[in-house]
Amino acid sequence: MNGQTLRIRRVGIDTYRENVAYLHRDCPVVRAAGFQALSKVTVHANGTVINAVLNVVDDERIVPTCDLGLSEDAFARMNVPEGHAAEVAHAEPPASISSLHRKIGGERLARDEWIALIADVAQARYSKIELAAFVVATHQNELDRDEVLYLTEAMIAAGRRLDWGSQVRGGAVVDKHCIGGIPGNRTSMLVVPIVTAHGMLCPKTSSRAITSPAGTADTMEVLARVDLPFDRLAAIVRETSGCLAWGGGAELSPADDILISVERPLALDSPGQMVASILSKKIAAGSTHLVLDIPMGPSAKVRSMGQAQRLKKLFEYVATRLGLQLDAVITDGRQPIGRGIGPVLEARDVMMVLNNHPDAPHDLRQKALLLAGRMIEFDPDVRGGDGWRIARDILESGRALAQMNAIIDAQGRVTDPPSLGTLTHEVCSPQAAAVQAIDNLRLSRIARLAGAPLVPGAGVDLLAKVGDAVAAGQPLYRIHARFPADLGFATALAARDAGYALAAPVPGVGELPFGAA
Repeated sequence: MNGQTLRIRRVGIDTYRENVAYLHRDCPVVRAAGFQALSKVTVHANGTVINAVLNVVDDERIVPTCDLGLSEDAFARMNVPEGHAAEVAHAEPPASISSLHRKIGGERLARDEWIALIADVAQARYSKIELAAFVVATHQNELDRDEVLYLTEAMIAAGRRLDWGSQVRGGAVVDKHCIGGIPGNRTSMLVVPIVTAHGMLCPKTSSRAITSPAGTADTMEVLARVDLPFDRLAAIVRETSGCLAWGGGAELSPADDILISVERPLALDSPGQMVASILSKKIAAGSTHLVLDIPMGPSAKVRSMGQAQRLKKLFEYVATRLGLQLDAVITDGRQPIGRGIGPVLEARDVMMVLNNHPDAPHDLRQKALLLAGRMIEFDPDVRGGDGWRIARDILESGRALAQMNAIIDAQGRVTDPPSLGTLTHEVCSPQAAAVQAIDNLRLSRIARLAGAPLVPGAGVDLLAKVGDAVAAGQPLYRIHARFPADLGFATALAARDAGYALAAPVPGVGELPFGAA
């Protein structure tokens, strides 16, 4: 460093799970140390050391010549005030760099190599460029089942773990998870209040959306705070028996959140990464029993029974070796579950079911009762086959709604929830027909182009489901957006392919695709 110190400057740039440092091109440190853009550096301040990727700037309005700029992520990790002295040095290559290169090359890694590699990922010692190569390599060269086990173990070891001690009914800490790929499908927000009202412990931690228009954490955030630190999350579960929180806030599997930040823009979700991601967070949350929802359908993540069974066996193999009791359920994934696609719309559906509203989505209600019943049957005092009835009684009695309100209040109720996007466009049927199929992927993409989940009130409201008869000109779904550009992107895609298929009402006419009216 040639004895020179720099002043830390907070640069208001969200680099999303990546530490980025900014130095002016004329900074003496840059010239003396030979730093280049995208070099990896270490930043030292007040006994804290972080790794960062260097960006070189030419505008002193961003970073003055003798200041060190830090992105929002890097500034939060340093945990020192602006103006604090810091030093920058070239970063040594991570100890696991050879393992990373071998994995990118398609080689198999041993358990200790995975543990070292994921530890370095969790400590942000790799750039997103390096992690992107890693994610693509593990997607193209599928991990074998032991590597998936090692990856899961490594993810658990790199984070914190919750321990519930004696606060466990029947020795079970239960959880439920869906592998995703089906729009809507917000069953967790119904299952958690039902099973916790039964008296079971359910510390439900969820990821934000990776490739979908909303994850459970995105939708719950419409109603309550989900970014909960470790100690607060534990206190809420001890108080209410459950939670619906974002796992990243509690650092339960920090490496997974970093990998997800790379998987999201690449739209990749390989089986090995999926299994490790889900199971590592469940075990880190202290869960002992898990109901896993594997939707199957022509436009779901899993498109055949053979693929579903292979994935189920992989989950069971890893879960068994980690001491987690798993009940995997293969469900109908031929169309979205519920009517809303997007955080505000999905939260509306959930609350309608909890309030036993007569117009609540029937499919969402029934699927939630199925999964909640399977979880309740983990209770040794419940006979097999009785879980669904118990779950239904809890829902219909209003106990599930009261429990949901208790969880919302404990997490921090949103006093000014986001509203539904007021810019709308209806996609209508060109003729009288019956809805034969709905393309999950297409509807998800339309909802994302409308702004979901970053704009909570954006998305798609389904007005017709598979099997419904529709008249000519009748709306099939309504697109909601907040910004005109988003509405334009979504409606343009819907015009090219609306994501629905119609069967003509006259026998023998066959299937007809249709677009926007």
